[in-house]
Parts: sequence; C-alpha cells; structure tokens
Amino acid sequence: MSKGKLQKFAEMETFSNVFQYPYGVISKIPFDMKGHWREQYFHNDNPVILELGCGKGEYTVGLARLYPNINFIGIDIKGARIYTGAKQALDENLSNVAFLRTNIEIIDRFFGKDEVQEIWLTFSDPQMKNVHKRLTSTFFLTRYRHFLIDGGIIHLKTDSNFLFTYTGYLVECNQLPTLFRTEDLYGSALSTMDESTREILGIHTYYENQWIERGLNIKYMKFHLPVNGNLQEPDVEIELDDYRSYKRPKRSGLITSK
Repeated sequence: MSKGKLQKFAEMETFSNVFQYPYGVISKIPFDMKGHWREQYFHNDNPVILELGCGKGEYTVGLARLYPNINFIGIDIKGARIYTGAKQALDENLSNVAFLRTNIEIIDRFFGKDEVQEIWLTFSDPQMKNVHKRLTSTFFLTRYRHFLIDGGIIHLKTDSNFLFTYTGYLVECNQLPTLFRTEDLYGSALSTMDESTREILGIHTYYENQWIERGLNIKYMKFHLPVNGNLQEPDVEIELDDYRSYKRPKRSGLITSK
C-alpha cells in the first residue's frame, strides 16, 4: 500500500463523519446505530438518502450542498476514495453528510426498517458476468427493502448500456413504477426538466467527466421500489458493452449475458 493511502487511512480514523465497518469488522461487532442515524448522528428528523458505491463522494457532497435539510450518506469499500468527500464535507462544515466504509453486500446490517427514503446508484460497475453483484439486481433490491420506505426511490445514473438495459428489463418484468428514463441525459432530456432536477443531475463525478469527454451518453432512470411482491430476474440476453470504462479492467469477451 502506498504511503499516501496509509496517511489517508490514518487521518480518516479521526474524521467524525466516517464510519468504517468492512465485513471482517461488522461480522464481529454489531452496528449500534442501525435504525438510529437521525437521532444519534444527524440529530434531526430529516429524510435519509444513500449513495451506494459513492467513490470520491462528489454526488454525496454535491447533494448535501443543494439540500441542507436532507441527510446524505455515501457508502463505498474503498477508503482512499471516501477520504476525498469526507474531508471536503468537514472543511465545508456540512453537518448533513456522513460516509460509511463497508461492503454493499451487507448494507442491510447498517440501516433499520423505513430509515431510508431514496438510494442513488452513480456509475456502478455493471458486473456483466455476475448478476448477483449488480446493484440493481433482485439480490440487492431485496436488501434495500429491509430499510427503504415502501415505494422509496432508486436512482440509476450510468455510462453502461448493459446495466441500463438490464435494469430497464428488471423494472418492466417486476412492474416497478418508473418515474423517469432517458438514454441521453445531457441531450434534450435535461432541458425539459425543472431547475431543481437539472441541478441534481448536473452534479458530475470525476469518472463521469472522463466518460463525457469521450463522447459517451449518460443514461438515467428512477423508479419506485415497493416493499411487497416477489422480485424476478428478467430472462433475456443483453448485449455486452463494447468499450472499456475509464480505469476499469477489460470487459468480458462474451457477446451477451443475462
């Protein structure tokens, strides 16, 4: 591990807005704040919104700036990435921001029933080879139901045609109410939205800027997730992405995947 990362990890141990519970820790020590984020950390009754796979935390911090009366929590397993957003939030005295370093597979261990109103998935790895690792799969949607309010909103913002198409089929297959969907967010779609929505969707992550510079369309959809009802995976073959996302490993040589 580089000296820079070690320094960041050491400094992050002192950050009041960061909670570090990787799988090996949480399996031995229960998370006492589960179901009590508002009263024990935020000290208010405002809504809670998560960003899963938050990376450097640009979206988490950007949303917190726009909405001081909403609580935002960015979640990622990469501590060196979280450091950037966490430090920025502290420097700006953003009291409505927290970061949780953990594995998203065990996200339901950290939040109680009806504790979260919305979830943002910003440029998640499409995981074309393993459906259970996709953050919009039934595997994860089932976990979100443990803490998301009934009919809570899932936002997906992605450069991946594969993930966007897969999620669209899953939403259709399970008749999940769709609020908005576009395959070209920064084309004509953004100009038709109200100013508040444009501000939210106009927040760019570091990686998003790289993909925009490469001429890739940014796709976005949001849908409701009801608490009840069986969830099924769509039985359809989807063409794999034929490009390599910025700094991601080479994608599968397969032609299609479910």
